[in-house]
Amino acid sequence: MPVSQELLDILVCPESKQPVSPAPAAVLDGVNAKVRDGSLRNRGGDAVTQELAEALLREDGKVLYPVDDGIPVMLIEESIPLD
Repeated sequence: MPVSQELLDILVCPESKQPVSPAPAAVLDGVNAKVRDGSLRNRGGDAVTQELAEALLREDGKVLYPVDDGIPVMLIEESIPLD
């Protein structure tokens, strides 16, 4: 279930206060490839073990926030840095 536009209109990155938007398929494909090979870690240092069907991308394209069952996980330590 995609995040509603009403929610997207008010969500911002809790760290930088930049807007977030749905991550493009190409970004999700790259992140999920790293999940499959076991090399992806979130900002809290934990391995990301589940592929992402949906995520929110920070405006600068440097940080991804997972969406779990339609609920954005907007915690800095759960965010995924995109290097």
